[in-house]
Amino acid sequence: MKFTAKELSDILHGTVDGNPDAVATSFSKIEHGKPGSLCFYANPKYERFVYTCKASILLVNRDFNPQQPVFCTMLKVDDAYSALAQLLDYVSSLKKSYKRHRGRCRVAMSAKVGKRVWIGDYVTVGRKTEIGDMTKICDNVTIGENVKIGSKCIIYPGTTIFANTVIGDRVILHSGCVIGDDGFGNAPQPDGTWKKIEHVGNVVIGNDVEIGSNTTVDKAPMESTIIGNGVRIDNLCQIAHNVQVGDNTVMAALSGIAGSAVVGKNCIIAGQVGINGHIKVADKTTVAAQAGVVGNVRKPGTVLMGMPAIPHGTYMRAYVKFKASGEE
Repeated sequence: MKFTAKELSDILHGTVDGNPDAVATSFSKIEHGKPGSLCFYANPKYERFVYTCKASILLVNRDFNPQQPVFCTMLKVDDAYSALAQLLDYVSSLKKSYKRHRGRCRVAMSAKVGKRVWIGDYVTVGRKTEIGDMTKICDNVTIGENVKIGSKCIIYPGTTIFANTVIGDRVILHSGCVIGDDGFGNAPQPDGTWKKIEHVGNVVIGNDVEIGSNTTVDKAPMESTIIGNGVRIDNLCQIAHNVQVGDNTVMAALSGIAGSAVVGKNCIIAGQVGINGHIKVADKTTVAAQAGVVGNVRKPGTVLMGMPAIPHGTYMRAYVKFKASGEE
């Protein structure tokens, strides 16, 4: 990458405060900024680094007014964090190569592959599967029968997508994802054994979804496990059968949602959270790390902590008493 401050201002719709010809060829954190790099400043606790940073270009919020001299050329935008995400996406798009790769892969004759699709080595594409334009399928990916994958998706190495899965546009599946395998369904028998419940449903993933490495999304016994538009799921998460995750919900690593739970839109699920099966979680709920949600969350915007999870205010009042009793 190589951009001048002026070029970046055109891309990000910002204004230049300093030298418009300043050049950045790499990215770095603000505390490590050096000449030739681009940094960003959005969190006030890092303000001290603004005045010591030696980066050529510094992305800042439009309303930022420095209290000391700044070495960098500042590029002022409405939201520095969002602008950085936009820029990283733009730089990434410049590096992508889309072309049909007819190497050591096996694509069923009945599969339909769109324009400018890249298929890596040792990929298997099943019968009647459809892959949209400009999608990239990396090495060692297995795609089952009757799968539908949208356009501009990226499926990273080692991912397995089982039959009948439906994936929207601009979806990213990181290495080792397993999408659409059987859920954990077993019926107890009179003799104490367990009988496997066959799963004949599927997984439906919306547009603009990103799912992290080694995360599993199980298919439903009947109907569909549904991941809404704009959802972000971190590494090593478990989404069980029949779960529904609402649009724009985010879920951090090592969290799990048990079967048939319904999680609303715009929720924030922190790391190592467990959500019980057959419950509903309201829109805009935030669940703190390591919490366990065991019952319905009916009020939108609730913040939960603890195990079992309770409202944040109640938890903090209880914690004060727990701490005081331990000091006696």
